[in-house]
Amino acid sequence: MSVRLADPAATAQFGALLARVLAAAAPDSRVLNFEGELGAGKTAMIRGLLAGLGHKGRVPSPTYTLVEPYLVETYRVYHVDLYRLRDPAELDHLGLVDELGTRDELGRGSLLLTEWPDRGAGRLPPPDVACHLVIDGAGRRAILTAPSREGVRLLVKVAEGLPAGF
Repeated sequence: MSVRLADPAATAQFGALLARVLAAAAPDSRVLNFEGELGAGKTAMIRGLLAGLGHKGRVPSPTYTLVEPYLVETYRVYHVDLYRLRDPAELDHLGLVDELGTRDELGRGSLLLTEWPDRGAGRLPPPDVACHLVIDGAGRRAILTAPSREGVRLLVKVAEGLPAGF
């Protein structure tokens, strides 16, 4: 699925649509990966997603903290940014893999949102949905794929919920 996002507001709006679909699918755990170059809108989309899940506070980029946890009505959310890692093995030394665990250990009601997932290759649970953001003129293009069966179901619901003009 490919979606044109005209501006930052559209990026946040699309994140909110993802949130509505995820909230309807709760309480099962979900894993979403966000990829794209610096400035492509990964954190902006996650901010929209968290707002759509009911988070009212600030959403800082976890570039330096690696993980920012949130508790919203439907999920325990872990916003992870692996940009600063040089090697996936660093996750072992930082305790992040132990903290998050495997897909089964994430537990029901957990949502893992990972920026720069390639830098944690082989150490994090596989995604249900991968969102690759590409700078497209003044806007962005979100290219979403579903590596899991559950991801396919989620993207079908996202497509059904897209407003006209997206």
